[in-house]
Amino acid sequence: MNTLRQNVDDYLTMRRTMGFKAEGLTKLLRRFVTFCEVRGVDRVQDDIALEWATLPVKVPVSDALFARRMDAVRLFARHQHALDPATQVPPETVCNRRYRPREPHVFSDAEVLVLLTAADTLSPRFKAATWRTLIGLLAATGMRPGEACRLSLGDIDLSAGVIQVLETKFGKSRLVFLHPTTAAELGHYLQIRRDRVGTAARDCPMLFLNARATALDPGKLGQTFSQVLTAAGITTAAGRRSPRLHDLRHTFAVNTMLGWYHDGHDVQARLPLLSTWLGHVDPASTYWYLHAVPELLGQAASRLEVRDSTVTDGTPS
Repeated sequence: MNTLRQNVDDYLTMRRTMGFKAEGLTKLLRRFVTFCEVRGVDRVQDDIALEWATLPVKVPVSDALFARRMDAVRLFARHQHALDPATQVPPETVCNRRYRPREPHVFSDAEVLVLLTAADTLSPRFKAATWRTLIGLLAATGMRPGEACRLSLGDIDLSAGVIQVLETKFGKSRLVFLHPTTAAELGHYLQIRRDRVGTAARDCPMLFLNARATALDPGKLGQTFSQVLTAAGITTAAGRRSPRLHDLRHTFAVNTMLGWYHDGHDVQARLPLLSTWLGHVDPASTYWYLHAVPELLGQAASRLEVRDSTVTDGTPS
């Protein structure tokens, strides 16, 4: 009979073969296994899962960490229960402090223009050019900031107006098509980049470079973006977090759906298209925007009211 550790390793291997990245899940489940082994427990039990999920490590357990720990155990337990009915699956009610993503900041068109202008104030000039182009690309395509940082020169085909995003989140790859104006701006940056670093084979192959002519560090983007926000004078209401660079991706998704609503399109039918464009693992991830953004929720409610009214009047829907 397999041990709990072997069962967890088999489960993680299965998820990887299905294309899921499991780094975070792996760390959590292996810590849970160690916790169980110390207590002589060989399968998931509700009380043991709760004890581990609430165990402080250096600092008190936050709601978000509690939710992540319980979710990790629950995912594995559901799988294992089919193989070993004695495995207990912690009920959803155990985790009543579930973490939910905060409402995104949706930049207005005017705010995006101000961000681009503010990026031009950065120093040195090459840094300003990099950030203006980066912000413009994220706003126009909805790419993840980390994806943009990992783009290489070989991923860009300006003649075809397309970018290939390779092996990104969940191991998915996709093509991102560029509007002609976006392609033109990207071509302008490539010329500035060539003037700055040349085209020698030894040069960094990444598209976006910092002032030292090395690749942008995704972990440090927030520092520079805070400078851009300050220069742009973009503030938030009391009690709300400051906008993030990632919010440009949210803005793209929200504006796309709002455009569909305004044009009378069937948004539900089009969500899979947007999911593919954004690189979401499934439409459920994209559907989150419908309840996370009040304006989208209002549009959906209005569409539903019109449909219900039509049905009530006896007119075919």
